Amino acid sequence: MTFWDKAYDTPSYKYGTQPNAFLRAQIHRLAPAGRVLLPGDGEGRNGVWLAAQGYGVLSVDGSAVGLAKARALAQQRGVTLTIQQADLAQWQPEPASFDAVVLTYVHLPSALRTSVHRRLAAALRPGGWMIIEAFHPLQLGYTSGGPKDVDMLYTLDALRSDFAGLLREELAWDGVVPLDEGPGHQGPAHVVRWLAQSAF
Repeated sequence: MTFWDKAYDTPSYKYGTQPNAFLRAQIHRLAPAGRVLLPGDGEGRNGVWLAAQGYGVLSVDGSAVGLAKARALAQQRGVTLTIQQADLAQWQPEPASFDAVVLTYVHLPSALRTSVHRRLAAALRPGGWMIIEAFHPLQLGYTSGGPKDVDMLYTLDALRSDFAGLLREELAWDGVVPLDEGPGHQGPAHVVRWLAQSAF
């Protein structure tokens, strides 16, 4: 089993079954019934919630265990979720085919991060939104979750650099928020929140 297969191989949902708070706060920006890509969607909490709001959702993850739990959650909630198992390091989404890309705590090593981010930005249609929440390097001082390797933690400057020339920044913030996302994310956390739009 992979690291994430082991992490998800429990009866409970590691990060809960409710959507991320930043995603919930920004969803009003999306046109109704749009198509949303969720790379690294894990056990499906965000994808299932978006599907319940009427969006067409593609949840992509490398963990077969996580995706099986996403299917179960979608069935329980009575929604349709399209699922694909793939390694984001190599996976190539169809260009200009999504109205939004949602990255919630998808942490990649810096050697991969920029190329993956740029491929995901290219998947946005004109006017499409990139919605990101991730842990900041200062998260190393907290016990509420996230990688323990600073190379896999994100700053606003790194995100701006990754998407330079592709997306227009709408919102950029970093600071401490309270997390209550299943057993995996509990307590105060230092995060980055970044929202940007593809050029029309």
